[in-house]
Amino acid sequence: MIDYSDLIQPDKGQDARPIHLVDKQGYEGWLAGRSARERAHLAAVGFKPDAYVHAILPGDDPEHWGVVTTVANTASLSAWCLAKLGQILPAGRYRVEGAQPGKALFGWMSAQYRFDAYRSNPPVKGPRVLLTGDVAAIAPMVAEARAAALVRDLVNTPAADMGPAAIEKQAERIAKAHGGKLTVSKGEALESGYPMIHAVGRAAAKHHAPRLIEIHWGKEDHPRVALVGKGISFDSGGLDIKSASAMRLMKKDMGGAAHVLALAELVMAAGLPVRLHCLVAAAENAIASDAFRPGDVLKSRKGLTVEIGNTDAEGRLVLADALTRAGEEKPELVVDFATLTGAARTALGPDLPALFANDDALADDLLAGGTDRDDPLWRMPLWDGYADLLETDVADLGNAGSSPFAGSITAALFLKRFVPEKTPWAHFDTFAWRPAAKPGRPKGGAALGLRAAWAMLQGRYGRRT
Repeated sequence: MIDYSDLIQPDKGQDARPIHLVDKQGYEGWLAGRSARERAHLAAVGFKPDAYVHAILPGDDPEHWGVVTTVANTASLSAWCLAKLGQILPAGRYRVEGAQPGKALFGWMSAQYRFDAYRSNPPVKGPRVLLTGDVAAIAPMVAEARAAALVRDLVNTPAADMGPAAIEKQAERIAKAHGGKLTVSKGEALESGYPMIHAVGRAAAKHHAPRLIEIHWGKEDHPRVALVGKGISFDSGGLDIKSASAMRLMKKDMGGAAHVLALAELVMAAGLPVRLHCLVAAAENAIASDAFRPGDVLKSRKGLTVEIGNTDAEGRLVLADALTRAGEEKPELVVDFATLTGAARTALGPDLPALFANDDALADDLLAGGTDRDDPLWRMPLWDGYADLLETDVADLGNAGSSPFAGSITAALFLKRFVPEKTPWAHFDTFAWRPAAKPGRPKGGAALGLRAAWAMLQGRYGRRT
């Protein structure tokens, strides 16, 4: 992983190439103050103050040149306004003229992410370093960049190398680094204690055996916060097998686990005053003679029975047992992340995680956090009127809705049955993937909703450190 602390440095007057920020409203005024040589150069290259457009400004010699780039508003910089420059400029040091980069520090670092673990000869590009006078902003921005990169790395790793055991190793690394306690339930303990996690993962090879992974961290008398992640390391669909095209990206079905592990590490590294309980339900939804079947009835940890209408709706099953376990500790807040439904993507596309919450104040804090961090969310309704779509003739509820409508809502309503009543709870139905690159946001694994949730936790339990 890139050492993001190398990419942002305190501004102590070092030699650095200047970056000039302009917007459409102020461009003509800025241009009037430039030298005749620079004005002639910009006219010659046809520079226009359009989105993500930049141009090199010639200096007095080949080593002394600058950059001009267009942003939406020079008075309010977004996280992504310098991302394209962070990706394409030559190695070296840069300084934003007349302003502090602020949130743009994140995009600058994010743009330099690379996933080269499986390349024989990865391209080598030197670091592009950005200077800032806001020294206090460096550490928290670096922490967020590292967290987003961890999500990307875990999601991008092929399923053969990121099975339940590998996910457990990541949790072990995080717990050990920050003084957390790791507990793992598998084998007979999983079968008896978390029967739905066991049922989903029992068809996988032994080295990909299912497990519930837990990290406990923090002081006992601090507010209890539970983070719960879906860790389906590969989803074949089970006996209701997916098509080849639908199965192609299913290494990313542990994206929820990746998000909560990265978020847990942010919490622990910052020393947030909470009693953290991080839970990952890790399993591979494989096909074998002992795979769970359509029509089977599973008994959950909570005691509710669930009829299987579709083995490809397995994520909600493993989350249900994990949410039940989280509720046993009586947390004051529960947040879960899952790559749960295609219906959420049909409704909102790949960029917007669907947010469900049973508490308006919690939803508002998360939406505000998304706005603050340029990590947008969209709240969807927990519409109880659709609860009857989960009814079944032979069990307490079914795992698949009886209608093709409202798929993401019925999935959230299923999870709601396993959350303690009156406990504030938020559910992120996130894609964890970018099908196409944008500045600072490469194609592949993506942290979508991570920084919004982190902003909410910081706002509720402490300041950025």
